[in-house]
Amino acid sequence: MSPAKADIDVFFVIADPTRRAILDRLRAGPAPVNEIAAEFSQSRPAISKHLRVLKASRLVTEEKVGRERLYTLRPAPLQKAMAWLEGYRAFWGRNLESLKRYLEDT
Repeated sequence: MSPAKADIDVFFVIADPTRRAILDRLRAGPAPVNEIAAEFSQSRPAISKHLRVLKASRLVTEEKVGRERLYTLRPAPLQKAMAWLEGYRAFWGRNLESLKRYLEDT
């Protein structure tokens, strides 16, 4: 899937472990690409590609500060994924409660 499609599918974006790790890193606060890349074994250009996908999905913003570009987490698009997962949380909660009652009755 191209980065242009990523902005409509947050699941594609968070499916990649490197992008999830970058999002986790940005929870600590904004960071320039060199600082982010230093935490990974991948090359800086590879991390830059991941950041472009994250930016296209609106999960991060890029701001030029002096000679650097700072990337900041914007988690609002993750609400789509959270809403989807919430349905499964309710499903498993009901089913586990039923299992608990069944096991206690037998």
